[in-house]
Amino acid sequence: MYDTINSMSKARTLLLLGIWVAVLPYLGFPSFWKSLLFSLTGLGMMYFSYILYLESRPKTTPKETFDNFSENNNFNETVQ
Repeated sequence: MYDTINSMSKARTLLLLGIWVAVLPYLGFPSFWKSLLFSLTGLGMMYFSYILYLESRPKTTPKETFDNFSENNNFNETVQ
């Protein structure tokens, strides 16, 4: 349950960063500060999206099973 809450918190943070990017050009920051804030926001979005990607991957790899049929399993034994 904690993992779900934690990933929802990260998803919410990602959503808020997206809203921040949409609003940032209209806040009246000077060009230097606007560029710096866009860069920092982009790095934050990359970090949170990568963490969400890592959490969404399966923890273990499934064991591969093959449906092979072996009729002659005692092939090396000699007939007496």
